[in-house]
Amino acid sequence: MTASREGGRYDVLVLGEVLVEVHADVPLREAADGSAARISYSGDALNAAAAAAAAGARTALLAVVGEDELSVPLLRRAAELGVDVSHVHRAPHPNGAYLLSADTGGEREFVYWRTRSAGSTLSPAHVEAWRELLTAAGALVTGGIAGALSPTSRAAVLEAVRTVHGAGGHVTYDPNFRPRLTGRAEARSLLAAVAPLTGLLKTSCPADALALVDTDDPRTAAARYRALGARAVAVTAGAGRLLLDEGTAAAHHAVPVNPDPVDATGAGDCFTGTVTARLALGDPLAEAVAHGVAAASLSVSGRGGTGRVPSFAQTAALAATLGPPTPLPPRPPLPPSASPPGSSPAAPRTGADR
Repeated sequence: MTASREGGRYDVLVLGEVLVEVHADVPLREAADGSAARISYSGDALNAAAAAAAAGARTALLAVVGEDELSVPLLRRAAELGVDVSHVHRAPHPNGAYLLSADTGGEREFVYWRTRSAGSTLSPAHVEAWRELLTAAGALVTGGIAGALSPTSRAAVLEAVRTVHGAGGHVTYDPNFRPRLTGRAEARSLLAAVAPLTGLLKTSCPADALALVDTDDPRTAAARYRALGARAVAVTAGAGRLLLDEGTAAAHHAVPVNPDPVDATGAGDCFTGTVTARLALGDPLAEAVAHGVAAASLSVSGRGGTGRVPSFAQTAALAATLGPPTPLPPRPPLPPSASPPGSSPAAPRTGADR
């Protein structure tokens, strides 16, 4: 077994992209010369890894970062969040970045710079270097963003998922469909390859579900993801609603309302990292999901993807106030999809990231 800094295997490995985050104080269309902004660090992989570490899991980040000046504070921030960055690789490329504006009502605007970023150079060669880590890990978190960055990154995601699944570990996958990064056909193809290897598929409805399984109904979406082979599916469907479908049973889980919302960036990643950590540490799925929704709710009190990462004590205290999940009646026969995932033509791109 590969040793972590604490000794023994890692509970959770997170494979994907880390980003420099520039948070503007004004709506982007109102940004003018001299508008204030602040730098922080985010990306779906870092957000999920920080949440997993806070939830008590020994967590390592598997990513490629650049050799620019921002790499030092980026990795320092990840380490401050309890994430082991000793296995991160470097590439002679800039780090990806994004400009963000958000208001307290949850409205967000993003501008990304990813072309030829260090994160996009992720490849099967990196996965091979991490193979011993992956075969010993309790769980892997990865997603569709990493798979959409480049052909080599897509191949890396597939290889990592197959490695962890083949070794008996748990895989959590978030399709995280981004039309500026990939087309529907490519995203559906990757989903179809990964879904049968996942222990938990976390997704959003209607955003992901409309693009990937042709429905805006959370129950139908969960059934269609399960038909692709996912063992369990968690569907976020707006404020206050999360559906968990384990195949034999489905239920709605209450999502606590945060009375002091600031920014919802990274809340879904916080959910994913927390749930995966608690599963790796032995929690039953329903209990892990309760911790996940509690952590995600708390996280929106901070600015940016890692602006607030709640401690597990805070998460557990909030989760303890939640009522039991509401069971749903037996699922009706699966409605036919308008087109099987992976078979429809790619949707027109809305613009390439620059």
